Amino acid sequence: MKIPRTIFLLQFFTFLYLFTFTLASTEEATALLKWKATFQNQNNTLLASWKLSPVGSKNSSGIGAASSGACRGWYGVICVNDRVNRLNITNAGVIGTLYDFPCSSLPFLEYVDLSMNQLSGTIPPEIGKLTNLVYLDLSTNQISGTIPPQIGALVNLVEARLEKNQLTDHIPPEIGNLINAKIFYAFSNELSGAIPAEIGKMKSLKQLLLYRNNLSGPIPNSIGDLIDLTLLYLYVNKLSGSIPSELGNLENLMDLELSRNQLTGPIPASFGNLRKLQFLFLHVNRLSGSIPAEIGKLTELKTLYLYVNKLSGSIPAEIGKLVNLIEADLDTNQLTGRIPVEISNMINAKLFYAYSNELSGLIPSELGNLKNLTRLDISSNQLTGSIPASFGNLRNLQVLSLHHNKLSGSIPKELEYLDNLVVLALGVNQFSGQLPEHLCQAGKLVSFSVTSNKLTGPISRSLSKCSSFQWVRFSNNSFTGNLSEAFGIYPELQFIDLSDNDFHGELSSNWGKCKNLTDLQIARNNISGSIPPEIGNLKGLLGLDLSSNQLVGQIPKDFGKLTSLVNLFVKNNHIHGSIPTELESLTKLESLDLSDNRLNGPIPTFIGGYTNMFLLNLSNNKFGQKIPEEIGRITHLSVLDLSHNLLDGEIPPPLASLLDLADLNLSHNGLSGRIPEEFESLTALQDVVLSYNELEGPIPNNKAFLTALLEGNKGLCGNVTGFQPCESPFSVVKKNSRRKKILITVLPVMGALVLLCAFIGVLLMCNKRRKFKDVERRDDGLFSITMLDGKALYKDILNATQEFDSTFCIGKGGHGSVYKVNLPSLGNIAVKRLHSSFENTHRKSFMNEVRALIGTKHRNIVKLYGYCSNAEHSFLVYEYAERGSLSSILSNEIESKNLDWLKRVNIIKGVAFALSYLHQDCSPPIVHRDISSSNVLLDSEYEARVSDFGIAKLLMPDSSNCTVLAGTYGYVAPELAYTMKVTQMCDVYSFGVLTLEIIKGKHLGECITLLANSSSRDHVQLSDLLDERLPCPEDRVKEVLVFIINLASSCLLETPKSRPTMHFISHRLSSMDLRPPTHQINPHVRRAI
Repeated sequence: MKIPRTIFLLQFFTFLYLFTFTLASTEEATALLKWKATFQNQNNTLLASWKLSPVGSKNSSGIGAASSGACRGWYGVICVNDRVNRLNITNAGVIGTLYDFPCSSLPFLEYVDLSMNQLSGTIPPEIGKLTNLVYLDLSTNQISGTIPPQIGALVNLVEARLEKNQLTDHIPPEIGNLINAKIFYAFSNELSGAIPAEIGKMKSLKQLLLYRNNLSGPIPNSIGDLIDLTLLYLYVNKLSGSIPSELGNLENLMDLELSRNQLTGPIPASFGNLRKLQFLFLHVNRLSGSIPAEIGKLTELKTLYLYVNKLSGSIPAEIGKLVNLIEADLDTNQLTGRIPVEISNMINAKLFYAYSNELSGLIPSELGNLKNLTRLDISSNQLTGSIPASFGNLRNLQVLSLHHNKLSGSIPKELEYLDNLVVLALGVNQFSGQLPEHLCQAGKLVSFSVTSNKLTGPISRSLSKCSSFQWVRFSNNSFTGNLSEAFGIYPELQFIDLSDNDFHGELSSNWGKCKNLTDLQIARNNISGSIPPEIGNLKGLLGLDLSSNQLVGQIPKDFGKLTSLVNLFVKNNHIHGSIPTELESLTKLESLDLSDNRLNGPIPTFIGGYTNMFLLNLSNNKFGQKIPEEIGRITHLSVLDLSHNLLDGEIPPPLASLLDLADLNLSHNGLSGRIPEEFESLTALQDVVLSYNELEGPIPNNKAFLTALLEGNKGLCGNVTGFQPCESPFSVVKKNSRRKKILITVLPVMGALVLLCAFIGVLLMCNKRRKFKDVERRDDGLFSITMLDGKALYKDILNATQEFDSTFCIGKGGHGSVYKVNLPSLGNIAVKRLHSSFENTHRKSFMNEVRALIGTKHRNIVKLYGYCSNAEHSFLVYEYAERGSLSSILSNEIESKNLDWLKRVNIIKGVAFALSYLHQDCSPPIVHRDISSSNVLLDSEYEARVSDFGIAKLLMPDSSNCTVLAGTYGYVAPELAYTMKVTQMCDVYSFGVLTLEIIKGKHLGECITLLANSSSRDHVQLSDLLDERLPCPEDRVKEVLVFIINLASSCLLETPKSRPTMHFISHRLSSMDLRPPTHQINPHVRRAI
């Protein structure tokens, strides 16, 4: 009887064991169902199998040793011994959180993969209870919050993947407890703070990927203890300090990427120990010192990126030992010396970039041995000599960029052998002679630039037939030949610049067959004949410049089909006839300059439909009849020049609607009648020229008319210097009634009065001369060049500021302190009191230049009212700008957010217009010398006002070759360091720096060197250049910002003559055609931003 009892007990305990596991399995399944119940999409088809099966049913047997699992057949769930062991629902479309994930109910869970879903919320601290977890993947979700310190309890974890979420705050030091982890990914989050030193305790780690976060502080030395590490990615963070030499202990490392941080100091020589390293990315940091010779020990290296740092010294000859190297990019550093001949040993190299450095000497002919080379860019250096003929051996070469050097001699014929060449950039050198005959015989050349050299002769036949052309620059040479024969049909052509050469002949109708052409520039040649109507077939044309040629005939009616046209310049030719009515369809025009031609007829009324127009110049033609009042509809018009024509009638009052109008020139016409009194509302008006017409009546009460050129009009009157005051109606009636009586009474007395006045005048003149000499001799004499009474103004300012008490001071600068003053005569003004170091010996030249500055009139320049000086005080009197300096606004977290993208674009345009005016329209031209955010003021409407222009020069009148560096640090052009000579190009450079600062919200610092070269812009992301305090710009605004960034970058070119002029820049900004500026830009690297 004992045997049956034993069997009974065995069956009982077996049943109890199975029941216990079945119950546990049911509890785990129930816990998963409770979590699923929190999903927003509970009807998820993939998880439809998640249903609790009845105990004992056919579906209750689990996958594993036991036979009855409640989760049997569930999608993504695997049980072992009836306990949930693996959960894999990657990319299942789950929308939910982890808040109710049953961490406590799944003690045997080893594998969790919830990646590529739409999980949000935070990682719950209960995750630390999954102590058997080996694999955890929460990547590619929307999980936020911090990494909980409880993750350190997962001591069995081998692989942790948290990447591509929205995790914030620091990495917990408890991460060091994961001693068995081999892979830890947390890249593409928003993690901040320092990398914890405890990470060095993860001795089993092979791959550590923390890139694309906001991590700061130094790289911990303890990472050097992770000797099994093969991948270390820390790029795109805010890490600072030097690179730890301990990283040289990572002898198993194959890929090291520390780029796009703020790392400083040298490249550790210990890197020579990383013999297995294949990829070394240290680019876009602030590393300094020389490239260590030990780098030659990395014989397995395939990619070496050191670009955009501050590395100096020469390129080590040991780099030639890297025989497996495929890509080497050393651009945008401060490398000097020669290009080492040993580079020719890198026989597998496909890419070598060393542009934007200070390399000198000859180009080694041995580079011709690199027969696998596809891209060679050593532009923007100081290389001399000629192009080696051995370059003809580089048959795989696709990109050859040598622009902006000092290369000379002829372009070698051997370049004709480069059948795969796509980009050839040789601009801004000293090449001479003629172009090789067969440069494009393979028909693959897309971008070709030889701009700004000394090349002569005709264009070769192979180039004229190169149908693959897209971007072409022949400008600024001495090319000759018949234009109609030198160029053919280019179906892919987008941009071509033939300006500033000696081409002759006529424009070919073939240009109309270049269907993709967006910009055609043939200015300043000797082109004759008429404009072919076929150009009207270029439906995508944005810019057309045919200025300064010998063109005759009329403007083709077919131009009416150029509905995308933004800029049209045909000035300084011999075009006659009227403006065709077909041009009414050019509604996108922003700049139209037809000046200096022989156009006649009336100005068409349809011009009023050009509502995007910024500049309209029809001067020096023979236009007649009245000024169309429809021009008043061009509300954004800033420059209107209709001077030197045959216009008559009155000035139409609707022109008063041009609220943005800054420059108005209607001189040398036959205009009559009154100046519309509505002009008093044109507050933006700066320059007014109405001279030599037949105008009469009162001069409008507008500040711009106080300095307007109005001579040659007999009937004008008003409170303006040189004109009689206007008489009231009562005085006119009274004068008519008493005229006879006055004549009878006055005439007998006049003779005697004239003699008396003449005698008194002589006495006064002599006395005035004596007084003037006395004033010149006295140190305490009062100087005044304001329109008001200088002496009275001087006293008013002293009284209003209580003798320049500090309580009225609103700012201090290098030359003086600024005070806000409220005067009845001028309202709020800014008074800049000069420092006492101002020398009396410079006073005379200072006064002469101040008088010149008072003559400047532009809406974007702070108005200088005048200057007062005596022995105690010397100060300048300026217009007051309500919002203060641009620098103070950008540095203020609240005010900077009010400065949205459109306001910033408008400020940039304003500064450009002001500088263009100073350089182009002032006589003599004025160089600002100190363009910076501190010297740009903003009025109540956030309009830019450039201030302190010329002041540095005024304070140093002997500074044509000055011995003191002028300008603000960080804005000064690099050539000033060795030439000490200020030119207009210095202002251009400063403008480029300022523009990028306005867009970023702060000075870009070392990143400026990256943007200074067109070839290096591929290393910059647009997000790196935008102010993070503002919302991401919309597509249209983003296009505008990219356009401006490219334009500003061209201002930073190292060679001054290679920078665009401010006149060029202002026209580009006024057109805003959303294309990257074509001035000195390499098309093959337009992937930059």
